[in-house]
Amino acid sequence: MLYAFGFERVGVVVGDLYFVDPRPAKGQEGAEHGVRVELRVLERGALNGSIYSAQPIEVGRPIWRADLLESVAGRPGSFDRTHYHPVFRDWDPSSRVFVRELSADPLGWLGENLADLDGLLAAAGFPADTAGPDDADHLRGVAPEIVAAARRLLDRVRAGELGSAPRDPTSVGEPVSIRAGWL
Repeated sequence: MLYAFGFERVGVVVGDLYFVDPRPAKGQEGAEHGVRVELRVLERGALNGSIYSAQPIEVGRPIWRADLLESVAGRPGSFDRTHYHPVFRDWDPSSRVFVRELSADPLGWLGENLADLDGLLAAAGFPADTAGPDDADHLRGVAPEIVAAARRLLDRVRAGELGSAPRDPTSVGEPVSIRAGWL
């Protein structure tokens, strides 16, 4: 499942995730599931019809990511794989960053970080004008809704409704197994 929150030039996508790393770091072996939250650049295309036509909107390049993950074999609510990626190189994220505050209160941490768009852009190496002039205020105002969407998805992952292994048995042998509501 995917939620998308769009502003003038940036947006946030929130979706469920099931992930198996083919080359896990020590202590990160086994399947993970949970919720992925990404700050992305939004790009608006030209109208493809009359002035009344729908405008194409691309959820483009990633800026920042938080993965509220747990090991599938672990205790629900442990947030034992919860981390974030403060920087992307093109489409690829930086290494996982684990911080105590994030694992202790993932949703609180998420809300605080989303409320600081200028800080996220600066830390990721993006110029301030990547965002529209009102995007920071709008994101700060909507951050509680984004956190609520992440909470609902986490509840559904824990209930076994989302963030589960792919049903296609051929994907099990793939080098990376990802099943998400938005990939």
